[in-house]
Amino acid sequence: MNDITKLLGSEADTLLGHVCRGVPAETIHPPGPDFIDRVMAQSDRRPNVLRNMQALFDHGRLAGTGYLSILPVDQGIEHSAGASFAPNPRYFDPANIVELAIEGGCNAVASTLGGLAAVARRYAHRIPMILKLNHNETLSYPAIYDQTLFAQVEQAFEMGCVAVGATIYFGSHESRRQIMEISEAFERAHELGMVTVLWAYLRNPDFKQDGTDYHVAADLTGQANHLAATLKADIVKQKLPETNGGYRDIAFGHTHARVYDELTSDHPIDLARYQVANCYLGRAGLINSGGGSKGASDLAEAVRTAVINKRAGGMGLISGRKAFQKPTGEGVELLNAIQDVYLAKDVTIA
Repeated sequence: MNDITKLLGSEADTLLGHVCRGVPAETIHPPGPDFIDRVMAQSDRRPNVLRNMQALFDHGRLAGTGYLSILPVDQGIEHSAGASFAPNPRYFDPANIVELAIEGGCNAVASTLGGLAAVARRYAHRIPMILKLNHNETLSYPAIYDQTLFAQVEQAFEMGCVAVGATIYFGSHESRRQIMEISEAFERAHELGMVTVLWAYLRNPDFKQDGTDYHVAADLTGQANHLAATLKADIVKQKLPETNGGYRDIAFGHTHARVYDELTSDHPIDLARYQVANCYLGRAGLINSGGGSKGASDLAEAVRTAVINKRAGGMGLISGRKAFQKPTGEGVELLNAIQDVYLAKDVTIA
C-alpha cells in the first residue's frame, strides 16, 4: 500500500479517499470471487461461457479475486510491427509475448490470429488466450480508419482460445457495418462457449473540438460501453475518461442534464464510475486500457489507472505497450504493480 501511495504522489489522498455520490457503490455489481454465481449465472450465457470466464478469473496472480490483468499485443497491425517492436525486438516473436504474460502473472494474453496460431500448441494449456478478430491495418495509403475481420470465430475455438475480442469504432461512418459483423461473431462465440471482449472505442474527427478530445469523454465512452453491453460483450475494454460533456459541447445526439449535474463530477473516479454504470451497472466487466508508453512515468501512470478503475468498480486493466516496449524485467515489474492494486485490500470500491 505504501508503494501505491508513493506512486500516486500528490493525488494519493483524492484518489484513495474519494466516495462516489452520483452512482453509489451499493447500486453497482462489483467484481469479486463470486461474480459468475452472483451476476453472470443470471444471464443466458451457456455453461461453457461461464466455465471459460472462470478460467480467466482463476489464472495468474489475481486468481480468485474476480479481477483481470490482461496483456494485449495487436499493435503490430494497428501501429506497424516496426513501430511496436523496434523498442524491444524480441517481441517480433509471439512466443516471447506469451512468455511475458506468463512471467508477468497475467490472467490472459490477447493477440492476433497469426501470433497466437504460431504458438498455440505450446501455450494454450498454460495461459488463457484471447484472439482479436479484427484490426485497423495501417499499411493502406492514404490512411483509412476501419476495423476489418482478420479471423473467424471458429479459428479461435480450434486453437483453444477461451475468448475472442474485437474493436468497433463507434461514431465512425463504418460503425454500423462493424456492429453487424461483431454482433454475429459474438453470438457465434457464445454458441461455442467462448467469452466476448469488445474494444468499445470512438472514432470521428469531429469528436475533437477546440483543443478538447472527446474520444475520451465520459458521456461518449459511456454510451459506447452501453452499446458494447447491448452486443452481449462479457468484458468491455475502454479508455480511461479524461473529460466529459461530449454530447453537450459537440451538440449532437441525446443526453440529459443530470448526467453532468448529479451522476458525474470532475473527479476521475466519478467519470470512470459513469463508464461502469453504462456497462449495465457492472454486469459487463469494465477493463480500462493502459495507453501508450511514455517512458519513465509509465509505472506511476499504470498504477493510477488501476486505482481509478478498481475504485470505480471496474474489473481490471489491459496494458500492452507500457509492458512489452521495455526490458522484460521492467515489463514484469509494471504488470505486477498493476496487479498489486487489485490485490490491495485497502484499495476499495469508492
